[in-house]
Amino acid sequence: MALAAPLLRLRLRLRLLPLAAFVVVVSLTAAPRRAEAWGKQGHIIVCKIAEKYLSEKAAAAVEELLPESACGELSTVCPWADEVRFHYYWSRPLHYANTPQVCNFKYSRDCHNSRHQQGMCVVGAINNYTDQLYSYGDSKSSYNLTESLMFLAHFVGDVHQPLHVGFEEDEGGNTIKVHWYRRKENLHHVWDNSIIETAMKDFYNRSLDTMVEALKMNLTDGWSEDISHWENCGNKKATCANDYAIESIHLSCNYAYKDVEQDITLGDDYFYSRYPIVEKRLAQAGIRLALILNRIFGEDKPDGNVIPLQVQ
Repeated sequence: MALAAPLLRLRLRLRLLPLAAFVVVVSLTAAPRRAEAWGKQGHIIVCKIAEKYLSEKAAAAVEELLPESACGELSTVCPWADEVRFHYYWSRPLHYANTPQVCNFKYSRDCHNSRHQQGMCVVGAINNYTDQLYSYGDSKSSYNLTESLMFLAHFVGDVHQPLHVGFEEDEGGNTIKVHWYRRKENLHHVWDNSIIETAMKDFYNRSLDTMVEALKMNLTDGWSEDISHWENCGNKKATCANDYAIESIHLSCNYAYKDVEQDITLGDDYFYSRYPIVEKRLAQAGIRLALILNRIFGEDKPDGNVIPLQVQ
């Protein structure tokens, strides 16, 4: 499977070097500090959903690759890529993609870091780490596949957060200052954290597990007819990350940025009209992460308690 760009393979393999070796690349790849995608809770939700839809073979491979500290649960390591951004400086641009103030995403134009090195964005990262994981079982593989899995799981979540495919001018909403009810935030943080936190407080008694179960019920009921559409995309590649980025920039324009200006107060109207978007994007990210992992590690019939994924 072809890489998004040869440079991306080189950059991502730098993670195998000692920390001191990164000094030489910091000035080349560092990007402005950005908020974490979905926050810790959002990434855990995505991976808890994905775990339910893994095939038997994929679940076994994931368990083998997980670090011992994960205790066999993918969801425990899904926030990891945010935690290492300040050591793996080169990885910062891989969490997002920016467009030049337009509501469409084009890989050739938008997937690069601050020095315009192609492939250094969330779409390129998903494709690259998927490619690395295809070497699972190959004794000659030089990749750290544990890290490849943790990066992939995180970045699939990232690309589904609408403002991780936002406008370059405002850094995906990071420079748009707002009030979330009475609390000062920026627009990006509202989508990463505040909408989820408000939903957990108002609807789920502050319980992440209760929220996850509610999303799973929607997947087996309200969204059951949508899942096959979520799984499809316009190409035959193992990932459809480009399509997911296109979805996100459309949602950014139509929902995240819509009717927002500097220092505006966002309250019930914004929350109740935007939360369904956040809820669905978390679910889509979980379904699609499972789809990618099932393709990588081979297909078995899923457990009878889950909806079969239709692999193209």
